[in-house]
Amino acid sequence: MENLQQEALERKKNFLIEKLIRRGIYKKNNTHLFELSLSDLEDEYHKSRTNKRA
Repeated sequence: MENLQQEALERKKNFLIEKLIRRGIYKKNNTHLFELSLSDLEDEYHKSRTNKRA
């Protein structure tokens, strides 16, 4: 069960990283996206969506 949860977490992180890269975001404060936690990636993704609308 834990393995499935880890796989789901990695898939979600990869999905968000791909979306951010498509928006031209590669780092957050000199930290590569793949080094960020899921919650940090989610925050960056939501910020990028909000900024796009502005």
